[in-house]
Amino acid sequence: SLVTVGLTVAAARNLPGVLELLLLNRLPLDAGARYALHTLLRYAITAIGILVTFGALGLRWSSIQWLVAALSVGLGFGLQEIVANFICGLIILFERPFRVGDVVTIGDQTGKVTRIQIRATTVTDWDRRELIVPNKEFITGKLINWSLSDPITRVVVPVGVAYGSDTQATEKLLLKIARENLMVLSQPEPSALFLGFGDNSLNFELRVFVRGMENRIPVAHYLHVAIEREFRKAGINIAFPQRDIHLDTTGPVQVRLVGSPKDAGPSQGTPDPSASTGQ
Repeated sequence: SLVTVGLTVAAARNLPGVLELLLLNRLPLDAGARYALHTLLRYAITAIGILVTFGALGLRWSSIQWLVAALSVGLGFGLQEIVANFICGLIILFERPFRVGDVVTIGDQTGKVTRIQIRATTVTDWDRRELIVPNKEFITGKLINWSLSDPITRVVVPVGVAYGSDTQATEKLLLKIARENLMVLSQPEPSALFLGFGDNSLNFELRVFVRGMENRIPVAHYLHVAIEREFRKAGINIAFPQRDIHLDTTGPVQVRLVGSPKDAGPSQGTPDPSASTGQ
């Protein structure tokens, strides 16, 4: 039985890797599919090794079925979260709502999937922090996969220009800036839209498409820099919050100056000596 356990551990560690080198790499499969088959094969080898070990110890199903039933009830109550995460891990490997290397958003966290394990999945965010997320969260919660079938995503840059600006010139300039950026895709085409009249500005949006989540922030940065530079050259003012004060001029405006007691000087509140002497 010890030999069987040793062979099972060695096979579970090495055989999936050998199979991947000899067979899976030659098949038209992506990295996520190869990883799923690699993991499932490791689980299968472990399960077969456990059954063979029980057989070598002389334990038959008829003699241990009641013990298994009792353990199943105990595990169902005491380890239900772990069992649920294990089952969800199998669902992830079979259904493949995401793969290793995909960029996902779970809750308020976004990052790249680096490892799918029995109980949890590891997601590395943009600060290179490794988030250990239970598999149940991916199945029962809201999941956004930014690269499941199409890695192209849209970047929206809001721009507000001052009232009185030439709207057609603003639209043409925004499109020119987008087309000159090498990271912006030509298909789907970028668009510049005049969305409406704001409190302090004429509201535009520049919408462009980029390939991959890793390009979203750099593209937004370069577009912001180019918009500020080109608008300054063209004399188009970028609006900022401001308020106008209108005074009622139908009647006299009363102005009252209020100062501190120190500004009044020593003469205030001091009687004139000449007034008391009659001089």
